[in-house]
Amino acid sequence: MNERPFGELRRELGHFNRQLQDFYSRLPWSHRLINGLSLAVQTLAAASLGYGLGLLLHTQQAFWGALTAIAVTQQSYLDTRKSSLDQVIGAAIGAVIAIIGAYLAQDNYLVYAITMATSIVLCWCFNIGSAGKLSATTVTIVMLVPHPGPFWTVALTRLGEVTIGIASALLVTGIAHKLEKMWLGKDENTQA
Repeated sequence: MNERPFGELRRELGHFNRQLQDFYSRLPWSHRLINGLSLAVQTLAAASLGYGLGLLLHTQQAFWGALTAIAVTQQSYLDTRKSSLDQVIGAAIGAVIAIIGAYLAQDNYLVYAITMATSIVLCWCFNIGSAGKLSATTVTIVMLVPHPGPFWTVALTRLGEVTIGIASALLVTGIAHKLEKMWLGKDENTQA
């Protein structure tokens, strides 16, 4: 297998990202406005649904459903699905690692730091580096945010609240994709 050096791959990815940003900056102002409004409506709907479901289900802190929906909602359903997968994998790895770290030594910053770094490294080792920061965020929430009760209940509750936000974002962007396809005859694989 012919593998290219890591530095070369990073340069190519950076070049591609600059080209993509340049393409979006050249879109007419009206297209950018419509894309922005579309994303704003989808994000607001997903966040509201996530928050509402969290309140309905009496989760401890329903705002995590709204925050997760905001974090994963993208312009297209496929991008939202990818972002959601990263979020749920990152949250799951972070929750497991945080439970272990909290069990070994509660309220110890050094253990938190090691646990947080471990969650990022594990994501990269499992070839899901894009979930690394999300994993570290979960570790931080579980280990540093004050809460009543054992750490494992906080980890599981946060995972549930994240799942509500993900489901909300997927539902909203899925509906938006179907409506866009129906009204405009567009498929996200052919969008410019």
